[in-house]
Amino acid sequence: MALRDISPPESAGPLRALAPPLDAGDRDRLLGGAHHDPHALLGAHPVPGGVLFRALRPHARAVHVVVDGERSALESEGGGLFAAVLPYREIPPYTLLVTYDDAEHEVHDPYAFLPSLGELDLHLIREGRHEELWKALGAEPMTHEGVAGTRFTVWAPNAQGVRVAGEFTFWDGTQYPMRSLGASGVWELFLPGIGEGTRYKFEITSRHGHRFLKADPMARATEVPPDTASVVAVSRHEWHDTDWMEHRGDTPVHRAPFSVYEVHLPSWRPGLTYRQLADELPAYVKEMGFTHVELMPVAGHPFSGSWGYQVTSYYAPTPRLGSADDFKYLVDRLHQAGIGVIMDWVPAHFPKDDWALARFDGEPLYEPGDSRRAEHPDWGTYEFDFARTEVRNFLVANAVYWCEEFHIDGLRVDAVASMLYLDYSR
Repeated sequence: MALRDISPPESAGPLRALAPPLDAGDRDRLLGGAHHDPHALLGAHPVPGGVLFRALRPHARAVHVVVDGERSALESEGGGLFAAVLPYREIPPYTLLVTYDDAEHEVHDPYAFLPSLGELDLHLIREGRHEELWKALGAEPMTHEGVAGTRFTVWAPNAQGVRVAGEFTFWDGTQYPMRSLGASGVWELFLPGIGEGTRYKFEITSRHGHRFLKADPMARATEVPPDTASVVAVSRHEWHDTDWMEHRGDTPVHRAPFSVYEVHLPSWRPGLTYRQLADELPAYVKEMGFTHVELMPVAGHPFSGSWGYQVTSYYAPTPRLGSADDFKYLVDRLHQAGIGVIMDWVPAHFPKDDWALARFDGEPLYEPGDSRRAEHPDWGTYEFDFARTEVRNFLVANAVYWCEEFHIDGLRVDAVASMLYLDYSR
């Protein structure tokens, strides 16, 4: 008996023509994660005879362009690339219908969007003067050109290419190369449909051709160690410490009582979360007669058995005790009880974990290029390169971040002597 083709017919979209092939060099760099401008190759572009559509969807069986409900198939070019020229006079609003072996997804094309980071942000980043750096770099859920998604941006000036990888790509970055935004060293990509709670990293190709995954230096949430991925985060905390914030500066510190209780949150009463600590710590501190608490490092650090002085996630509270909003709740409750909050801050050095800041884009970046200055002889860590404007901006903005976003009242700066003296412990 003859077999009958039961696959659904193509919808009656416009007639398509074969796409002109990619330049061999561009194709190799794109698929190899080393292209600086994937938006010039992917997405929709006017060409003689219509509009060229090209998509990169590894492991897809088929890709269609959908315009006003009409589907038009793109031809496979191999390597996960699909392309065709469709006879439109101008680029229409469109989506991509991507078919896999077990599913079909209709999605907005990430390469149909203009950059989601403004020129002023890039100018301030280049000059090292962006006081709200966390709003420009990292993962920012947003609505861009009417579509909900997340903007990913990262500073990696020495990289040949950067791609976004995550649980939504099975940690393979091939599908989502980012574009370079020029002399700023910033790479950007807006991903429609990606939102809160998504785990991700940046897949970086160094100038030497090495490829590796890095956690986001600006991540505002992370996985619980020993897992190391960054997490897209949205804050929903509503503050109730208005009275404290409005009046905390009424009396100069040197003219007011000042008694500080230093506390390491994970070990103060082991097992308590930030929210559970909020039910116990303010009352205890108040009863003991202290005016302030000094929190030993709260920022993300990899080793649970430490005090937290080797930080890998400068913009994310450690998730061991809860979320960033949970930590805000603890600070809020301390303020409502009339207790000021000081936080240990560690801008002197950082650990060498290969998934974090160390040699971030394949070259010394946050650390000095001279190993004699980069290596901290006491702690086996790297020192920050304070001579670099972008690194100073990263740290100064971080101090502002904790004070603005978490209402921290003061910072106790750790290891100041090692920052001041070039011959420290040498």
